[in-house]
Amino acid sequence: MKMNTSLMVNKAIKDKLNRPVRDLRISLTDRCNFRCTYCMPAEIYGERYEFLPHEKLLTFEEISRVTQLLVNMGVQKVRLTGGEPLVRRDIDVLIKLITGIKGISDLAMTTNGYLLPKMAHTLKDAGLHRLTVSLDTLDDSIFRKMNGRDFGVKSVLDGINEAVRAGFAPIKINSVVQKGVNDHTITELAQYFLTKGHIVRFIEYMDVGTLNNWDMKHVVPADEIISKINETIPIELIEPLYPGEVARRYRPTNGNGEIGIIASVTQPFCGACTRLRLSPEGKLYTCLFGTKGTDLRTPLRNGASDSEIIAIISNTWKTRDDRYSETRNTNSVKSNLKKVEMYHIGG
Repeated sequence: MKMNTSLMVNKAIKDKLNRPVRDLRISLTDRCNFRCTYCMPAEIYGERYEFLPHEKLLTFEEISRVTQLLVNMGVQKVRLTGGEPLVRRDIDVLIKLITGIKGISDLAMTTNGYLLPKMAHTLKDAGLHRLTVSLDTLDDSIFRKMNGRDFGVKSVLDGINEAVRAGFAPIKINSVVQKGVNDHTITELAQYFLTKGHIVRFIEYMDVGTLNNWDMKHVVPADEIISKINETIPIELIEPLYPGEVARRYRPTNGNGEIGIIASVTQPFCGACTRLRLSPEGKLYTCLFGTKGTDLRTPLRNGASDSEIIAIISNTWKTRDDRYSETRNTNSVKSNLKKVEMYHIGG
C-alpha cells in the first residue's frame, strides 16, 4: 500500500508518563542458532519446538511501512533484533528499505555474531550504521555452556573482526552477567575489548520472560560489577550521550575506551524509557517485560489505511504507563503474569 502523503508530518506522541516514542526495536524472527540458558534454554527450545511459520512473520514491506509511520510519530532510532536477526533471509533488503526512510538518525543491529564472518560486508553495504554483539565471556568452556550449542568463542571473535574490516567501529559488546557463571571473567572481557577500541557493556541478569528460571540471587548488582572492574581497571563515571540512555558510561582513568553498565534490576531507568517494540508476527509491546501486545498484522493485511494504523499505534503508546523494573518488587500480581520471552522481542 502506498503511503498517504497527507500523513507525512511529524505527529509526536507521548505516553501517560509524558515519555515520547523515540526508539523502535524490531524483532525480525523468533528463531536463533544459539540456545543461551538465560534466553532460550535448550531443554525447552529443542528440535521439536515449533517456531513461527514464515507466513506469520511481518514482511519487509510491512515492517518498512510501520517504521515509516512511527518515524512520523517521533521515532528517530531503529534497532534490528531477534531471536538472531541474521537468520532471517535477505535481511539486507530490509536494511535498504529502512535506510531509505527520512528521519532515522541511527540504524543498529544486535546479533550473537556467529554469522557475521560471511554477512558483515553485506550489512555495511546495505547501509546498517552500527553493530552490537552479544558475548558473555572469553572463557571458551563457559561460553560453550552458556550458548547451549557448544559454539566456541573464536566463532564470535572472527565475526567481530570481520565486522571491523567491513567498517563497523567501534562495536558494542554486550555481556549478561550471572553470579557463579561468568561473573569472574568480566575483567578479562573488559580488558580485551578496550584494547581493541570497542565498547563493553555489562548487563544485570534480568527477569525477561518466564522460562529462564530467573532468581534475584543470580543477579550481580551493578555496584559489584563496577567494584570488580575497578580492582584491575580504575574507571570513572562520564556523562550520558543523550537523555534516557540505558547504560551508565565509564572510562578508564588512565586510558581511552568505554565501559557501560546496564542496571535495570538494581537501578531501574524506566522513567526515561522511550522504546517501542515490534515482534516478528507484528505485535507492538510497550515494555521489554510486557505481558500483552497490540496486533498490527491483522489490520495491515486487512487493508487498513495509514490513518487507521496510526490510530492503533497512537492509542497503544498514549495509554502506556509501563515501569516494570521500578515496580517488580512491589507489584506481585504483575510479576506473576506470563511475560513475553526475550528471544521473541529482543533485548
